[in-house]
Amino acid sequence: METQPARGMRDFLPEDVRRREYVVGVIRDVYDRYGFEPLETPAAENIETLLGKYGDEGNKLIFKILKRGEHEASGQADLALRYDLTVPLARVVAEYQAKLPKFFKRYQIQPVWRADRPARGRFREFYQCDIDAVGSTSLVVEAELCAAASDVLEGLGFSDFSIRLNHRRLLTQMLSLSGLPEDAHSAALIVIDKLDKIGRENVIAELMGVTTANVNAATMLEMFLLEDALSNEEKLQRLRRHFERALVEPDAVQDLARILELTKHTSAGRHLRLDPSLARGLSYYTGTIMEISVPDLAGSLGGGGRYDNLIGTFLGTEIPACGFSLGLERILVVMQERSMFPPSVQNAAVDLVVAALEEGAQADAIAAATAARLVRGLRVDLYPDVAKKMDKVFRYVDQRNARFLAIIGGDEVAQGTVSVREVATRKQEAIPRGQLADYLSARLTTTN
Repeated sequence: METQPARGMRDFLPEDVRRREYVVGVIRDVYDRYGFEPLETPAAENIETLLGKYGDEGNKLIFKILKRGEHEASGQADLALRYDLTVPLARVVAEYQAKLPKFFKRYQIQPVWRADRPARGRFREFYQCDIDAVGSTSLVVEAELCAAASDVLEGLGFSDFSIRLNHRRLLTQMLSLSGLPEDAHSAALIVIDKLDKIGRENVIAELMGVTTANVNAATMLEMFLLEDALSNEEKLQRLRRHFERALVEPDAVQDLARILELTKHTSAGRHLRLDPSLARGLSYYTGTIMEISVPDLAGSLGGGGRYDNLIGTFLGTEIPACGFSLGLERILVVMQERSMFPPSVQNAAVDLVVAALEEGAQADAIAAATAARLVRGLRVDLYPDVAKKMDKVFRYVDQRNARFLAIIGGDEVAQGTVSVREVATRKQEAIPRGQLADYLSARLTTTN
């Protein structure tokens, strides 16, 4: 039988899980410090909850669940695996509005599923690490989200990332300035969103199928492209000049300038970059949009934006909201390729292996392991078989990267001792079993 996981899905071996837990721990710590509350939602949602929230492209990628039992033959679906964590949040806010505070800040770290084409850092099952703030239109929300995401990445050791910043209203206003009819805006934004994936020339070619005869696709795209060498202030000035000629109020530009001002004294201030070409494909965005990129990864490490109308589709009353999502898998890919994990995570060593030399010593070996585990933070592994051949034990100790080996045979049982061997130096000494915890605690303190 086929033993590989389904395409786009993965198994996680112990070293994979440890790396994931390390990154999630850093993310959760930052989110907690910013006052976000944890939330979890079911893997499956009613299909009507998800459909129509992500645009035509997103709808095609939803994993649908067929009706069960006698209805299965119909081929109809009534459930679907969640596509992201934002729409489930909107449903939760609508369902529990009376129980939630006026300003609800939540974080959620759970898997999502998309029927996408697998690629480097892109999977069909992957984790998102979301923070969202519900109930305020203040741009302080965007500033806080960018600062939290920036603190996470700096905490993980990233320094060369950029938080690209734009505004959906700025995009639509610039499309209007180019002469593109409003009913073609959505299609044009989907194409512009591919700029970092397929390149300028391919985007222009696709835009020609979207634009009307009186709109030059190349000229229109140039409106969105500003040189990376320009400072954020220089980019703001160029954007304002577009609107001076068109006599349109540059309110979206003012919002972007305000976010840059608010983040000046946060870590995000070092990484925010205005990028008028940033579109982000999800159709529910209404205001500010953000995306994180690093030089050696096609695509993004995360992104988000403001979606003031989404919750209203469930509740019937408009509730403002804004969120940011970090892609755990892509962060892990880059960190692994750059060797960014601490040795304690990368090597996953155990501190002590306890082995019994004979069956009559196994109970004492368990007692010794139990005593050693009283040392806070000590990882103790018990060799389960009788250690008749020490070469097998030593091989296992090497596989576990153990620092110490405790050996108990008939002599140790009779004398109430344990023979402790330091793996690196091969030095071995017998100590009273009751002193094992103190001995290890002292030795580990001096060797750390």
